[in-house]
Amino acid sequence: MSLKKEDYQKRLIDDKITKYLQIFGAVSIEGAKWCGKTWTALNHANSVIYMTERNPRDLAKIDPKYIFTKERPELIDEWQLVPSIWDAVRHECDSDHNKGKFILTGSTTLNNENAEGEEVFHTGTGRIAMMKMYPMSLYESGDSTGDVSITDMINGKVECKHIKKASLPELARLIVRGGWPENVRLKKDIDIIPKSYIDSIVNKDINERKDKKRDANKMRMLLRSLARNESSTAGNDTLVKDIEQYETEENLIESRVTIADYLSVLDDLHLISNQEAFSINYRSSKRVGKTPKRHLVDPSLSCAALGLTEEKLMDDLHTFGLMFESLVARDLRIYSEYLDGHLYHFRDNTSGEEVDAIIEFRDGSYGAIEIKLSDLGIEEAKKSLMHFYDKVEKKPKFMCIIVGHYEAIVEDKETGIYIVPITALKP
Repeated sequence: MSLKKEDYQKRLIDDKITKYLQIFGAVSIEGAKWCGKTWTALNHANSVIYMTERNPRDLAKIDPKYIFTKERPELIDEWQLVPSIWDAVRHECDSDHNKGKFILTGSTTLNNENAEGEEVFHTGTGRIAMMKMYPMSLYESGDSTGDVSITDMINGKVECKHIKKASLPELARLIVRGGWPENVRLKKDIDIIPKSYIDSIVNKDINERKDKKRDANKMRMLLRSLARNESSTAGNDTLVKDIEQYETEENLIESRVTIADYLSVLDDLHLISNQEAFSINYRSSKRVGKTPKRHLVDPSLSCAALGLTEEKLMDDLHTFGLMFESLVARDLRIYSEYLDGHLYHFRDNTSGEEVDAIIEFRDGSYGAIEIKLSDLGIEEAKKSLMHFYDKVEKKPKFMCIIVGHYEAIVEDKETGIYIVPITALKP
């Protein structure tokens, strides 16, 4: 029987799960805690086993086959708590040619350090399809009308029109609230869940890896530093200086090692979603930056780490702009992956010119995107995109300025650049 919930809010990843269950023996959905993995997986499953419950976990440790059911697809939630499940699922997928047997969900990346003596011997390639899930985009949460899509821009079929303008307080609320499904329906106290998330990371989640004990205070300081450097290309040395005062070179080296270790923990928890640098045939390849742009997986976490409220964002438009870019980057990552693309950024190290976001598609074509909080930055964004266009050998399929506080979908007559409010965008 279906486990689908009546009040389930459809996610973009649903289409991919349905498709992959028809191609692979199993699918594995990874992502940050509370982003909706279990709820979404239940929407596709006919039976479920929770590894957070002691009895099925103990049975699986004796032999994972004891938890397999005949009602397929079977959801095995938080499978990484018993790592041997992976190989057992892979072997079960090999036993015949039937598709869609299992759905695995996990909120922590498994590695040899947190496997508690158990190992995964096979990758599952060809049997288990891997997919990444994120908090809700504005389109998924119903906060974007979807009047214009990235696909429309690719095909040059954008319908230009006036739409309802999102106010700055509304945009601030969307940033502070984030894309956590449990938070989307709340009308007040929208900052509590993100703050609780930060507390959970610092006090519990950082020690899910059993290789060593980590310091909660240092992790909290690192999260604050990452939040301060949200939407920037700050290197690890910047984070070190943010966190610790050191007197000797030995302390500096030790701090760098500590930062790298703590960042790897956050990465394992799927809480870091950095934008890689775009590699392209530019006028001088030596000028092209290679440093990723830093993002936490949801802008609400950066706000929670820094104690930012809607009112504080309104009082600091510079920080508001950085957090708005984080919000847009989150949505663009979700939309680009839905379209089988990948999200990048671009920087010319010599001139300092940047393109906030590049979406590259499977056929090698790409779109170049600038992000501005309000219409005050549109002219500057046009100049930036046109400088990029003039210098790059392979021209973008489309160029776009995504704006927060704006009341229309526009195609600029001179440049062909689209101007699109984030509250009107979909993939």
